[in-house]
Amino acid sequence: MVAPNPNNPQPLKYAMLGVDESTPLEKLEKYTGTVGWKYLAPHYLSGVLYFVDPELKLAEVGYAFSENHKEQVEAWLKAGDLVKIGDLHAEQWAKADNEFEALVVSPFVLCRPI
Repeated sequence: MVAPNPNNPQPLKYAMLGVDESTPLEKLEKYTGTVGWKYLAPHYLSGVLYFVDPELKLAEVGYAFSENHKEQVEAWLKAGDLVKIGDLHAEQWAKADNEFEALVVSPFVLCRPI
């Protein structure tokens, strides 16, 4: 093996370790996880935290956000299936020791207690 020469650096070689042929929806499902209120609180404070009704799949709602399906998101908001977290929810959740299913679809965070 030849020692590296600091006067003549070699370019870095990049390679993909595998090809992810998942659909965008499948990728969002992979990034759905369980967190506590401590993780969600800063997102509530910045106004980007949303509650997702348990009847909806979190990844499907995230997909609608990521693909800018504005009409669908507005319909969920109007129906109450998607709710921007307000002070009442935040106060209750801060007092409880709940865990949440959550998904970040930057800049938004979608969640629901589990």
